[in-house]
Amino acid sequence: MEYPHKNVHNFTIEEIAKIFETDVANGLSAAEAESRTKQYGANIYKTKKQKSIWLMFVLQFKNPIVYLLLVAVGVTIYFKDYVEAGAIGVVIVINALIGFFMELQALNSMNALREMDVQKCKVLRNGEIQEIESEKITVGDIIILEAGDVITGDGRLIVLNRLQCDESSLTGESIPSEKNIEKLETNTVLGDRHNMVYKGTSVINGNGKAIITGIGVDTELGTITSLVDSGTETTTPLDKKLAALSKKLIWITLIFTSIFSITGIMQGKPWVLIFETSIALAVAAFPEGLPIVSTVALAYGMLLMAKRNAIVKKLSVVETLGSTNVILTDKTGTLTENKIHVDSLSFPAEKIKVHIENSTLKFDNSEIKNSVENFEKLKIIGALCNNASPKNTTEKNVLLGDPIEVALVHLANTSGTKIDEIKSKNERIAEIPFSSETKIMVTLHKNTAGKFVAAKGSVEHLLEKCTKIQKGKNIENLITENKKNIISESEQMASDGLRVLAFAYNDTAQIDTKNYADDLIYVGMVGFLDPPRLDIKEAILTCRKAGIKIVMITGDHPLTALNIAKKTGLVDEQEQTTITGKDLPEVETLTDDWRKKILNTAVFARTTPKQKLEIAGIYQSAGNIVAMTGDGVNDAPALKKADVGIAMGLRGTQVAKETASIVLKDDSFISITAAVKHGREIFRNIQKFVIYLVSCNLSEIFIVTALGFIAPAATLLPLQILFLNMVTDIFPALALGVGKGDKTIMDFPPRDPKKNIVTNSNWVAIGIYSFTISLSVMAALFYCKYIYTASIIMQNNVVFITLAFTQMFHVFNMASPNSKIIVNEVTKNKYVWIAIVSSTALILLVYAIPQLQTILKLIALPKELWLVCIAASLLPLIFVQLHKIIFLRNKNKAL
Repeated sequence: MEYPHKNVHNFTIEEIAKIFETDVANGLSAAEAESRTKQYGANIYKTKKQKSIWLMFVLQFKNPIVYLLLVAVGVTIYFKDYVEAGAIGVVIVINALIGFFMELQALNSMNALREMDVQKCKVLRNGEIQEIESEKITVGDIIILEAGDVITGDGRLIVLNRLQCDESSLTGESIPSEKNIEKLETNTVLGDRHNMVYKGTSVINGNGKAIITGIGVDTELGTITSLVDSGTETTTPLDKKLAALSKKLIWITLIFTSIFSITGIMQGKPWVLIFETSIALAVAAFPEGLPIVSTVALAYGMLLMAKRNAIVKKLSVVETLGSTNVILTDKTGTLTENKIHVDSLSFPAEKIKVHIENSTLKFDNSEIKNSVENFEKLKIIGALCNNASPKNTTEKNVLLGDPIEVALVHLANTSGTKIDEIKSKNERIAEIPFSSETKIMVTLHKNTAGKFVAAKGSVEHLLEKCTKIQKGKNIENLITENKKNIISESEQMASDGLRVLAFAYNDTAQIDTKNYADDLIYVGMVGFLDPPRLDIKEAILTCRKAGIKIVMITGDHPLTALNIAKKTGLVDEQEQTTITGKDLPEVETLTDDWRKKILNTAVFARTTPKQKLEIAGIYQSAGNIVAMTGDGVNDAPALKKADVGIAMGLRGTQVAKETASIVLKDDSFISITAAVKHGREIFRNIQKFVIYLVSCNLSEIFIVTALGFIAPAATLLPLQILFLNMVTDIFPALALGVGKGDKTIMDFPPRDPKKNIVTNSNWVAIGIYSFTISLSVMAALFYCKYIYTASIIMQNNVVFITLAFTQMFHVFNMASPNSKIIVNEVTKNKYVWIAIVSSTALILLVYAIPQLQTILKLIALPKELWLVCIAASLLPLIFVQLHKIIFLRNKNKAL
């Protein structure tokens, strides 16, 4: 076999099958597929060059603080202080190593996240339809294509049924490509190769099969990708807010540095002291760990979300999740269990409740009396107008396909009908696939008696195609009264929470093969039960407490939708208001009254994907942050428009999954609620460590500035500050970033996305934190200087030790204002305790090793001064917790 093979569109199906050595009827064997994968590689291509480990380490030195410290190294070498120069160099390397390992951890988390979001496709192997990972398909595979699939390789079509593909991502042509299987000329341009499908494009209508002729880089998309460097990293809103925060800190540093420098020059202080103190201020101001800790927190949080069934594909979505105040949700599988089974059969002459027990269909009240022929015909229609297929030959009861179609197969199997025999006697020769516009599916078959048409769909839409009605052995004209009775019965079934489908057929000799969907004979209806999830009420109540409005948008009957909405607690039992798609005016003609009505309605039924998109737009234009669920190919525009697009992982199409920013692995609304909660937790964790880092670093600025006036010789050295920033800043901050979060986080309204990560009230808190930390350090210094000793080095060490432990204890001030004093999300965070123990051990280690003592200018302190340092370091914690107790007491009194 010649691979890659060019101009495959210029060959017939038989020639292509021969060139690629494949069996059109059975596909490749498992052994041959494995052999070809080894020979031609996996079906992947890299869209982005990943940084090498060495480059990742080198880039840790690309930091303004590092540049500043390198200047300090140069100055110390100039003054022949080689020990300090070497020490600063070692600290720079250690700081880079910490950043490197944290970034590596974040990268590993992101890679693990990507591995969870695996694209699947259906192939024909060994004569069986199998669902495999898309990267495992190989040349010569026969792929099965259905509406909503993202095509996983280039292929030559061999079978199709009204197949249309969206190839705009490849050709730029927005009009769908109508496909055929005819041989084309060699010079046919890419956009006109209608007998081909291409990797990265999507199926928007119909179905078909294709022989894979190109994988990975040997596809049209792979060729383009290899020519384009798509490694540009996007900046998330959170990145921008952190950058803006860093700029503020730089300005604060410049102001304090200028004040100190000008005052120092006026006082005649040595310029070397002014320079060293300025460097100390710069080192103190800039939170070196901020960008990396935020990346680790995001990656770790997203990995946890993925393990809890919500795969987040875009970093920016985490922040948006915390601001979401409207969720537009589907019904089936999201609010319900998606365990669909047949509950009721309704024929013109009678209605019967049924259930399946021990793989046998049971009738609840009595056997079918007047509709035996209708029932037999309905089962045949359900078996033929059906695309569900066995997962493999050894497990025929395990089916792949739409849950409704799977339920119809079970209905036939459990009532003695031999589906395989029916299908073998009725060869399908044409199909009109179900679509959100037509809401019906029709198949045309040929048999020994002639032709047979099978149709199923929504009651209203299918009745429009029917001209006759079957009543037992008799077939009569379908009159208006019949239609009214059928629709009335369907509405009663829908009001009981059933999803209702109608069934019809045609087996007359006059079937028009071009318009075979007309002149059908109505047989009956099936009511499918899809019960609401048992724990959905609690999730909806949680959203309401969190200030989030839930809106159901479904294509189902309005009474079915309203019934489920009541059972799940989405609306009150007395609620009767629903808006149907046919009632919704065009968005261009919407009046203010209609907008208000839409914004005040919780249930929309019989809607089209276009209307779903418009409803999302109406909510967004009213200033809401909208999350929306979707599963079909036609949901893609709405998923893209929503602030947070959520695709269903189980029943969702690949197009929906590719478009959405979140994929739910279990399709459950409960997972949506959990994702919103976790999104809030992640952002709150980031906010906590930002507040923690900034308050610690600002306190260092205040202390260094104050010492410059009060005790210039005892001021903290750049090396000491850098050590504190590494030991007592980054580790506790990182622990805050990966905490579980506050349990009460869903008891409050969503945050305003326009607000900065550090709000005005946060700045007030940071100011108070920094001021109390500075005062505690100054108190320890005053005791040492005026009561205990005049030793400059001891004074410096007291400042160093007190600041170190004050910052470590300060981490407990980061618990939420409404949490308990002793038991809260910070004290229960094991990583916080690990960080404190590790930081304390490192400080003691420095004092235990003489060489490190010398480098950091440290000496052994008497026990009395150690006690003073520890006591002073507890003061900010005590002050904040007393304030918290008073605040909570006053709040409870007000309630």
